[in-house]
Amino acid sequence: MDYKGSSVYEERDFLENFLKRRSRKDSPNNAIEGPAIDLLLASVEGADILDLGCGDGTYGNELLARGAGSYTGVEGAAAMVELAASRLLSPKGAVIHSSLENFEYPANRYDVVLSRMVIHYIDNIEKLFASISQTMKKEGKFVFSVQHPLITASFASKIDGDKRGNWLVDDYFIQGERQEPWIGKTVVKYHRSIETYFGALSSAGFMVEALQEGQPKPENFADSGEFERRTRIPVVLIFSCRIAEDGQ
Repeated sequence: MDYKGSSVYEERDFLENFLKRRSRKDSPNNAIEGPAIDLLLASVEGADILDLGCGDGTYGNELLARGAGSYTGVEGAAAMVELAASRLLSPKGAVIHSSLENFEYPANRYDVVLSRMVIHYIDNIEKLFASISQTMKKEGKFVFSVQHPLITASFASKIDGDKRGNWLVDDYFIQGERQEPWIGKTVVKYHRSIETYFGALSSAGFMVEALQEGQPKPENFADSGEFERRTRIPVVLIFSCRIAEDGQ
């Protein structure tokens, strides 16, 4: 069975194993992607934040603790929504059960729109980026991460298990649906080139202010061997964007 969108997170065995992996200090989310996201977000003091694909709400609590004015998480998996609702204890935090595609984006509402490692599950990013553009305030910021296209191009190197020692890059310019074997399931993701991400953002009226590929830093790892392994190929791609001014 192939799982699309957030549906795989409804499988209890998958969710338990995912959360266990996600909590490791050396997980790519914690050791690579998280520090880069924090750097690009900078201060969130007083900001109204929309988090698309908020997961279990852990990061929402961190953002509220850092002074966010409000936090709204959108999450498609009911099991994750339940976890997030139990963890977001601040009255300034809320979670909405909805897919990113079906969420009703209010106009001119958010200072920051955030999405961490979710948009590679979305087929039509042009429509999504247009919705995000109209829900942001004029001076707002859109920061998001995806699996790096060098990773999503081919999952053939995962044939022997999730922890790859080598990475096969193939079919890079053949964009579209991919099936990834992951934590005992087959998950549908969408491969697209860096150029395609950039073009879709530009078409939606965004200007890319910064792009990062998550270069690992040894101080973020507990295990030196895992740090060395992660220096071999980028696993994340991160954009920081603003609405382009007229004429730019």
